This record gives sequence, C-alpha cells and structure tokens, in this order.
Amino acid sequence: MVEAFSSTGSSSKAVAQPLITTSAPAVDVEELDKLLAQEESAFQRDLEVERILKAFKLNPYAVLELTPKATESEIKKRYRTLSLFIHPDKASHPRASEAFDLLKKAESDLSDQSKREELDSVYIQARALVLKSLTLPLTVDDDDSRLTALQPGFQERLQQQTKELLIDEEVRRRKAMKMNLANEGLEAKKKEEEANKRKRKVEEDKQWEETREQRVGSWRNFQSGNKKKKTKANVLG
Repeated sequence: MVEAFSSTGSSSKAVAQPLITTSAPAVDVEELDKLLAQEESAFQRDLEVERILKAFKLNPYAVLELTPKATESEIKKRYRTLSLFIHPDKASHPRASEAFDLLKKAESDLSDQSKREELDSVYIQARALVLKSLTLPLTVDDDDSRLTALQPGFQERLQQQTKELLIDEEVRRRKAMKMNLANEGLEAKKKEEEANKRKRKVEEDKQWEETREQRVGSWRNFQSGNKKKKTKANVLG
C-alpha cells in the first residue's frame, strides 16, 4: 500500500480513486453508408463532367457516349439521364455548367434531322476508309472476328477516323466562312466607295449651283470690260 507523508512528517494512506472511462458514441451505420454514398455520387458526377469536357466537341455522339445506331428515344433518354446527373445545381464541379451546355448542344444537333444525316454520312465515310485500310469489304459486320480481334479495336479506329474527317470538314467550313466574310468585306467596301462617290457628286453639283450667280456676274463683268476696250480703241482710231 502506498503511503503519503504530510507536512508534519506523519504518514497517511493514499485513497484509491475510481477509474473513469468514456464510452465512444455509437456509430450510426446507416448514416455512415448514406454519407459515403453521397461522396461517391459527387465523385462520379465530377468524373462525368470531366468526360464530357474532354469529349470531341464536333461529335455529338461522343459527347453523349452513343453510336449512330442509337434511336431518337435512346438519345433523349441518355440526354435526360446525363443532364440530371451533372446538373449545375447538383454537381460541385466548377465547370458543370459548361458540361451541361455541351450536353444540350449535342442533343439539339442529333435532334436536327439534317445535321444528324450529315454526321452519319461522315461515320459511313470513316468506316469505309478504315475497312479499306484493313483490306476488308464494306459489307463486313462489326462483330466479325477480323474486326473484334483488332488492336487497337475497330471502334477506336472508327472514332479516330471520324474525328479526322470532322476536323477536315470544320477547317473547310471555317475557310469558306472566312472567304465569304472577306468577299462581303470587299463588296461592302465597294458599295461604300460608290456611295461616297455619289455623295461627292451631289456636293459638287450643289456647290456648282451655289456659285452660279457668282460665275454669271464674273462673266458679265468680263463682257462689259471687253466692250469698253473696243469702244475706246475705235475712238482712238
């Protein structure tokens, strides 16, 4: 037993203190699972936003992660699912609004029949080019063993070829637009020059009319002076 000495030197027995323990609060497993699910969902939203932002913008199928075989209902369903999933009100990603706008544009382009037909024709051309490079007939199916065994895969090659064709098409479109703007600029400049020419003509005509009396008076004075000179010459003769 432990003894303690007082200031007077006498010893006294130490009194044992009871051991105080604190129990950990009970863990709400259901609440923890809910929190983890929310964090996972937020993480997945961020990943999807990043995927959309990195997708090839000229290809609406790539933005929506669809193929040309998708039906109109599948396109609309895919758009609704993704737009709700990465909506700026739900996603914390700073560029969620930008991704949302890209989704909206992609769905709008694929809903436009003429735009979708143009895009599908590019896919058909890209597929033909890829098969030609592989010395395979155009009639071969996508699930043909000669295609499924490819490395890189056939779909990857198709997407790359489609991307290249779309880029070429966009370059041509921008060049044509630039040329049209240049032509429009030349035409506008020509019209401006013609307008300025007409304006100068009007101002010159106006000035001519305004100085008409002055010119007539000068001419009369000139004529009067000539007559006086002739009369004086006759008198002297």
